[in-house]
Amino acid sequence: MPSIVLAPIKISSVSGQVNFGDVFQIAPKSASKSYSGSGGGNTGDFSQTFSLISLTNTIDPDLVDSTTALNN
Repeated sequence: MPSIVLAPIKISSVSGQVNFGDVFQIAPKSASKSYSGSGGGNTGDFSQTFSLISLTNTIDPDLVDSTTALNN
């Protein structure tokens, strides 16, 4: 089904994929993991984050989170 985008779109970096409208299949071509503290991943023009204590748990006991072997 076609889509209509009414709001303006601001592109600040190009590192992913954006689809509007009909999409049959979307599969990731790569996978990564990152850790950030409280408010570390916020994006926007006027973002404000107030946090007194920020702890990030980086313990990851599993060996494989996601595979992209067959997504060519």
